[in-house]
Amino acid sequence: MTVRVSRFTVPLENEQATQRFAVEIANALEPGDLVTLSGDLGAGKTAFARALIRHMAGDPNLAVPSPTFTLMQVYELPRLTLAHADLYRLSSVDELTELGLDEIAATGVVLMEWPDRAGDRLPADRLDIALSLSAARGDQYRDAEVTGYGRLAQRVARIEALRTFLRESGYALAERQRMQGDASTRLYERITRDGKPAILMNAPRRPDGPPVRDGKPYSTIAHLAEDVRPFVAMADGLRALGFSAPEIYAADLDHGFLLLEDFGAEPFVAGTPPAPIAARYGEAAELLAALHTRQVEAILPLPDGTRYAIPSYDKNAFLIEAELLLDWYIPHRGLAVDDGEREAFRQLWLSALKPALDGQQTWVLRDFHSPNLIWLPDRAGIGRVGLLDFQDAVIGPTGYDVASLLQDARVDVPEQLERELFARYVASRGRTDASFDPDEFAAIYSVMAAQRATKILGIFARLDRRDGKPQYLRHMPRVWRYLQRALAHTALAGLSAWYKDNVPAFNGL
Repeated sequence: MTVRVSRFTVPLENEQATQRFAVEIANALEPGDLVTLSGDLGAGKTAFARALIRHMAGDPNLAVPSPTFTLMQVYELPRLTLAHADLYRLSSVDELTELGLDEIAATGVVLMEWPDRAGDRLPADRLDIALSLSAARGDQYRDAEVTGYGRLAQRVARIEALRTFLRESGYALAERQRMQGDASTRLYERITRDGKPAILMNAPRRPDGPPVRDGKPYSTIAHLAEDVRPFVAMADGLRALGFSAPEIYAADLDHGFLLLEDFGAEPFVAGTPPAPIAARYGEAAELLAALHTRQVEAILPLPDGTRYAIPSYDKNAFLIEAELLLDWYIPHRGLAVDDGEREAFRQLWLSALKPALDGQQTWVLRDFHSPNLIWLPDRAGIGRVGLLDFQDAVIGPTGYDVASLLQDARVDVPEQLERELFARYVASRGRTDASFDPDEFAAIYSVMAAQRATKILGIFARLDRRDGKPQYLRHMPRVWRYLQRALAHTALAGLSAWYKDNVPAFNGL
């Protein structure tokens, strides 16, 4: 079988260039990666490894000794475990098993010098960096030939494309620091040039999953963004309406690279455990009220001259999201539903959703909650609410984003605060729209809150069972409580009875 290969070469003029390149590689690493360092004695393999490990540790003075005599040194770094191995003195490939590299490689990163000593035990999927000296160009000059084999070939191709993007955008020499990510495949870095920060979004195109209904994958039915075009279109559209979405400094729409305005990190929560800052949540509620009175477009322009059509949050999207409860949450609790119960669930949801789908439709940012809101104190009014993570925006019911904010899946919003924020939104809408009906909106809000909680229970169960991310389970008791609040509305009486009969509670891990 042919192993896929991708390759490029980087000239490293001096020690600073070598350190910058080590940062690039460090920021691209994921658990399970093997990085091999090749080259003659004195080519700089250990120096490169030292720069990479210090960057990932966040400590420029960390002692990183050469593992020539110990064969391996293990580092428990903030993001993952890294094993730095030097096989120069390896006497037999059988020693690799004794070192325990396989165990570390399963969940961490292995950085291996002298990989040729591993013989046929060297995995096919790896990233190799071959360093070579050039005496004619000075003692510090090196060429680094970067080769990705197997599944890492695509990663190496993206590293090369990102280098080109940053060079053409004027950020080739910028300082870079990977940021904590979310549950998606997107990567973020804080990048600083001449003291000015920006955010680098690295968002590879979303691959289609298997067909789940009518020959379509889940992402297509649920209208999830496939690339960065929706984000760019919505960012420009939100700013055009006067809202604080990040300015886009540079974009590579094909590869999925964006350089964005850095809003900083001032949150909408405070304390341990985090709790809502009520005044900031109030401004966010005001922002939604303002957005929901604006005339919004369904088709938005893009910088390359094309246009983006915002999808409709239709009944099929709502249903397939709600059915995550049946497909993941209920099995997670050790139960199952039969075909008859599933069909009853679908029909009850179709009935409950109809008023929302027939009512006012607007931009739904879809993840309008504390992790995606940044406080901007130097701006005025609702401009202080910085907006992030709206690439999955759709045209849908006004109540959805209000429910997303007031029943924040990652933060306990007390029921009293929820009522106060709801009243603030309703009052703001009433001041600008004489036709606004608070009772009608309250029913739609409850339906949207119940649908969102239903979906999130399924997503968090899926993240645990399928993706090996049990940390999301800690939020499930909160989401379960939110669901009970929403189901208490008379508009959801039928669904409430179905849930009581078929859905086990989640009160703890």
